[in-house]
Amino acid sequence: MMVTNKGMTAALRRLKVEKNMKSKIIVDSSANVYQLPDVDFACVPLKILTDEQEYVDTEEVDAPALAQMMRTYKGRTSTSCPNISDWLTAYEGADEVYVVTITGTLSGAYNAALLAGEEYEQSHEGARVFVLDSLSTGAESRLLVERLAALIKAGKPFDTVCEEIQAYHEHTHLLFALESLANLARNGRVKPAVAAVARMLGIRVIGQASDAGDLEVLCKTRGEHGALERIVLELKEHGYTNGRLHISHCGNPAAAERLMHMVRAVFEGAQVRVTECGGLCSYYAELGGLMVGFEDADA
Repeated sequence: MMVTNKGMTAALRRLKVEKNMKSKIIVDSSANVYQLPDVDFACVPLKILTDEQEYVDTEEVDAPALAQMMRTYKGRTSTSCPNISDWLTAYEGADEVYVVTITGTLSGAYNAALLAGEEYEQSHEGARVFVLDSLSTGAESRLLVERLAALIKAGKPFDTVCEEIQAYHEHTHLLFALESLANLARNGRVKPAVAAVARMLGIRVIGQASDAGDLEVLCKTRGEHGALERIVLELKEHGYTNGRLHISHCGNPAAAERLMHMVRAVFEGAQVRVTECGGLCSYYAELGGLMVGFEDADA
C-alpha cells in the first residue's frame, strides 16, 4: 500500500502526540504512599473525623499519636473519602491517569474517582482515566502502585498497562493482624460484642481482604508471637514463595521486624520491606496492628 506524504505527516504527528502524553499515578492515602520517585504522582487524602477535630491523612500526620489518642477517645469517630472535586484536581495536567483506591466496600473513594474520571475525559479531549478498585488497602495497594510505576517507566501503552495491572492484581493479597477491633466496631465493620471479647481476652485477630473486598476474619490467636506464626502459615497457604512482600505497622516496629526475619527464614529470597501505616490505616489497624501485602507465586 502506498503511503502519501500527507499520510506520513499525519502518522508522525500522532506518534509525536503519543510520545508527549503525560502519565500520572494517583492513589488515595489508604495506600500509605505519599511520594513516588521518578513518576508523576499524587496522593489524595482521606480524613479521620472526631466530634472535636478533622484529621487530613497527609504525610505530616503523626499516625501512631493519632492511634494512641483514638484508643482512649470516648466520642464518635468516622472516616471520610475524597470527593469528585478532589480527584479532578489530582487528575489535572495528565493525559493518561492511573488510579488505585481503597476497597469500595469500605469507602466511596472508588465511585468518586470513577465519576471524576468520566468527567475528566469529557472535558479533556484525548485524556484517558483508568480506576482500579484495589479491593484492599494499605500494603497490597502499595504493591499495585509500585507495579504501575514499573509498567509506565517501561514505556508501555495505556491499554497494555491497564491489562497488565489487572492481571497482576489477581495475584496480590492482604493479610492483617489486629490487637484491637474498637474502630472497626464503631464503624459497623464488626460486632461491638466481638471487639469487647477480643480486648478482654487479649486475642489477636488474623484476617484477609477477601476477593470481594471485605475484611474477612480467618482465625484468632493469643499473644503476639502466635499471631506472627499464624501469618507465616497463612502466607504458605496463600501461595507466597519469595516474591515482593510489604509489612506495614501501626506503632509496632518491633513486631514488624520480627515478622520480616521470620518470613526471610522460611521463604528463601523473600523480598520484604517494612513501612509505617499512615493515618487512615492506623485508624482501622489501631496500635500494634500489622498489615501484610504480598504477591503469590504466579505474580
